[in-house]
Amino acid sequence: MASKQHPAVLLAAYAVLLALAAPLLAGDPDMLQDLCVADYKSLDGPLRLNGYPCKRPESTMANDFFSDVLSVPGSTGGNPSGSVVTAATVDKVPGLNTMGVSMSRIDYAPWGANPPHTHPRASELLFVLEGSLDVGFITSTGKFIARTVCKGEMFVFPRGLVHFQKNNNGSPAAAISAFNSQLPGTQKLAEALYTASP
Repeated sequence: MASKQHPAVLLAAYAVLLALAAPLLAGDPDMLQDLCVADYKSLDGPLRLNGYPCKRPESTMANDFFSDVLSVPGSTGGNPSGSVVTAATVDKVPGLNTMGVSMSRIDYAPWGANPPHTHPRASELLFVLEGSLDVGFITSTGKFIARTVCKGEMFVFPRGLVHFQKNNNGSPAAAISAFNSQLPGTQKLAEALYTASP
């Protein structure tokens, strides 16, 4: 009797292994085409995607992949925290759609700060263009990791962790941040806690 059950048990074991392996074989972590320029006009219709639908390839132009938005320093004058972030995400550069990357420029007034915030969909690599910044983040176990980062140096903030940057002197400072998401999202802690709607 035991020998009759053995093939059935073996077959069941193979079926379980195949079922567990199928998601690994069926996944597609890379793009399926060379490019997928965001078609902002398609958002007027009923179609909703995680990202933007693609323009037809024949209507793609060089300017879909170009932006000079990071070349101009942002004005920190009207911001009480003394910093301004200029984003170059898929919302402004349609050629970033499906590429999984974006950048931002952060300009800091003397002693200005980019207050505590998170990026729920991306890690951040900060490169200091001018000045020096005190930077830091807090791990999920409550450990505070911080240091000073000077011109030409970089610092990495892990995905989703609370972090900040502060200009540590009386001269303006600037940095470029690179993200591993076309739309990293930003959640400022003070705004999230005190201005959220129920």
